[in-house]
Amino acid sequence: MLLGALTEWIRNAAPDIDMVAAVASWPELLTHPEFPVGVVLLDLDLKDNIPVSLKISTLKTTGVRTVLMSTYSEPNVVREALAAGALGYLVKSEDAGMIVEAIRAAAVGESFVSAELDLALNSGEVGGAPKLSAQERRVMALYGGGEPVKAVAYQLGISEETAKSYLKRIREKYRVAGIDVGTKVALRKRAIQDGILLQTEAPGQL
Repeated sequence: MLLGALTEWIRNAAPDIDMVAAVASWPELLTHPEFPVGVVLLDLDLKDNIPVSLKISTLKTTGVRTVLMSTYSEPNVVREALAAGALGYLVKSEDAGMIVEAIRAAAVGESFVSAELDLALNSGEVGGAPKLSAQERRVMALYGGGEPVKAVAYQLGISEETAKSYLKRIREKYRVAGIDVGTKVALRKRAIQDGILLQTEAPGQL
């Protein structure tokens, strides 16, 4: 039921993503006539006792990029998955729009890790700049450079809600690192400090 609902949601939310298979088990995926595909959204919580690292490396050898979804966010599990070659890792509490963004990122070889997991992976690095995905850096540069959310969304070809979700993730990642970027001014200053935005790009300094 959940698989069907997720499949239908992705089809409706992202016409640019061609959903060719929706299967409930690992063997069904490997034997599907459309396999190998470009990107696999893989549920980590399949109760089949096959190590996730083996699944990811198997997909990698066939040229398939993997985005993992899980209810778990233990750092060791995430690190193992990323070390094995997963490009994305989402917790199921993530905003629905982020699933589509993670698939799109993986399709072009970019990594995508949820804000919650970035916190788990980088706890202890308080004060340092958090790791942002390529798309998060683009959003931060545009928004920090003075663009309104609507313009950021338009320039990146994403919805306004998705742009807002990115900003929320960015702020959360910085908050976890002990850095407050709650206001647009604070976010712009931090973007300059972290080399995401050139100082000359900031409003009033052109």
